[in-house]
Amino acid sequence: MAGTLPFPEAEPTPEQIEAGRLLFRRETQFLKGVVAMDGLPPDDRIEICFAGRSNVGKSSLINALTDRKGLARASNTPGRTQEVNFFTLEHLYLVDLPGYGFANAPVKVVEQWQALMRAYLGGRANLRRAFLLIDHRHGPKPVDDEIMCLLDKAAVPFQAVLTKADKVKAADRDRTRDKLRETLSKHPAAFPEIVITSSETGAGIDTLRGVIAGLN
Repeated sequence: MAGTLPFPEAEPTPEQIEAGRLLFRRETQFLKGVVAMDGLPPDDRIEICFAGRSNVGKSSLINALTDRKGLARASNTPGRTQEVNFFTLEHLYLVDLPGYGFANAPVKVVEQWQALMRAYLGGRANLRRAFLLIDHRHGPKPVDDEIMCLLDKAAVPFQAVLTKADKVKAADRDRTRDKLRETLSKHPAAFPEIVITSSETGAGIDTLRGVIAGLN
């Protein structure tokens, strides 16, 4: 059974699913984009963030969660998100981090925003959980492992979210998941359930909403 495997797929209770549905019916608003640590908003509420390689689908996932297509700016160009973008939802901050790894931007600009992303992950006291997005087609890469190590060191719990599940061939699904489970097993800060999503089809979106609602 999948539920007996290390790092099984997340299965929120019906109550958590309903709580997630109700939470994300509330209006989500863009608060600000931050380019330096001194620009962060007050740490006066629970905060969750979405991290991942460039073009992994962070902005698209936030749009799917909030059911607002244009809330977070999505692009096919790696490196479009170049700030730490804060959104408010009830008692939560939702945070869209710059992508790491390859990006279609000048090297100095990439270094600047990735340094900000690392400083944020290592120094935000109210960060309840980081959702680490992994492209289901490719599985975890060495740069993902580096971020996991950073989160381990900062004692920030993180949960893996496989994105673009609709684009994965059936024959490759188990291989990618097994590779992710093996990687997660090496990291003490990893939360022991994986969320599998598709922003295109909506698969797993209710599950992720339920997980987030359960962080209250």
